[in-house]
Amino acid sequence: MEIIIAKKAPSAIGPYSHAIALNGLVFTSGQIPIIPETGEIINGGIKEQAEQSIQNLKAVLDAAGSGLAHVIKTTCFLTDMKDFTAFNEVYSKHFTGKPARSCVAVLALPKSSLVEIEAVAEIP
Repeated sequence: MEIIIAKKAPSAIGPYSHAIALNGLVFTSGQIPIIPETGEIINGGIKEQAEQSIQNLKAVLDAAGSGLAHVIKTTCFLTDMKDFTAFNEVYSKHFTGKPARSCVAVLALPKSSLVEIEAVAEIP
């Protein structure tokens, strides 16, 4: 088991790792739309927040020797299912391989973000 710390992703805001690599797979922690350089949530709505969350996820996957093209499964959390269509517009641009996915509504997310995304990916 290897703990992954991604220098290009925002620092963890709790007692957890960015990801864990094990047996050719990487399991990421959820990524919210924090700007790595400032530690603040990006301004804007669901599209901007989805884009930043995906960029943060990409940084974590890259640090593990993987990438968005190697994602097997995502779990996506939205604070409002009314954002589902707009979220999918952004998501579909990055996850062209159409990994398995769960997308659920939650009451709240850290730092009042609108979205959080976690993934399982292969390490080629």
